[in-house]
Amino acid sequence: MKKIILSIIVIVLIFFLIPIFLTKRFDAKSTMTNDVLSDNKNNIGDYFNSDNKYDYKEYEKVKLLHVKTGEIVELDLDEYLLGVVSSEMPASYEEEALKAQAVVARTYTIYKMKNKKHENADICDDPTCCQAWISKEERLEKWNEEDRQSNWEKIKKAVEETKGKVITYNGEIINAFFHSNSGGTTDTVSSVWGGENLPYLQSVTTSGEDSYSQYNSELELSKAEFINKIKEYHSDFNIDFTLQNQIEILSYTEGGRIEKIRIGNLELSGVEIRNIFSLKSARFTIEIGDENIKFKVIGYGHGVGMSQTGADSMAKKGSNYEDIIKHFYTGIEIKDI
Repeated sequence: MKKIILSIIVIVLIFFLIPIFLTKRFDAKSTMTNDVLSDNKNNIGDYFNSDNKYDYKEYEKVKLLHVKTGEIVELDLDEYLLGVVSSEMPASYEEEALKAQAVVARTYTIYKMKNKKHENADICDDPTCCQAWISKEERLEKWNEEDRQSNWEKIKKAVEETKGKVITYNGEIINAFFHSNSGGTTDTVSSVWGGENLPYLQSVTTSGEDSYSQYNSELELSKAEFINKIKEYHSDFNIDFTLQNQIEILSYTEGGRIEKIRIGNLELSGVEIRNIFSLKSARFTIEIGDENIKFKVIGYGHGVGMSQTGADSMAKKGSNYEDIIKHFYTGIEIKDI
């Protein structure tokens, strides 16, 4: 009888203990899995300490349009800016230049949010329309493995240490244009796109930009290619290279870019020639050879607002991000939004 009772007790204990044991193993495994997922999530999306976030009020969230897919995603403003700064400016640039870029990009973004161009989005990731953007995952993949962590921390620091800062003129958020390399001198809005000038976007000179690879470039093509390219946009174009003065620069902008140029029977703007031939800037000369046409180009970009290489050049000489911004944008103030 005692043996029977003992057997029953053992069976009951086994019946209760086995589920408890299995549950603990499952919980432990589940906890480990959740920890790994949490770590991975933090590696991908741990942008800023939530206790240290800036209150951007109505500008807290940015609706970003991915042009290639048509998808619209919503991001925290400064999280979005990490993708802009890391896409628009090399991480190798000076910290103060990166900070200037962060403030300029934040200002440009909020200006776009206040002056919407896209129906259901605040801004897009096409740099020819708005400003470039790249995800953290894509950005890290493009950097050398040994530089990934330090580069990302540098970008993150630039955004975090300028959080809340925007550029204003007479109390209003400015349209903070920027570009790669001014060729030494920026230009006014009307010089590049026509229309009225903006008082804070004046022509300014910056030294040191000629030491960057973006400073000069060349394009050479045959005369037939030259003619056909222009005919894609102007079917009535004709030119006789046996005659003199078939290409003549008529006027320059204040920043030294071509304002008007006569080519054959057409009078075109420098900006249009830049677009037709995909030149890096509208500051160029044209050399006519026996068989070919050669463009020699100075600078990279439209030339309005902050020059990124100019910002880096100034930072190397000791300027801080506020000095840089005030150099490129006339009469502005840097304020908390």
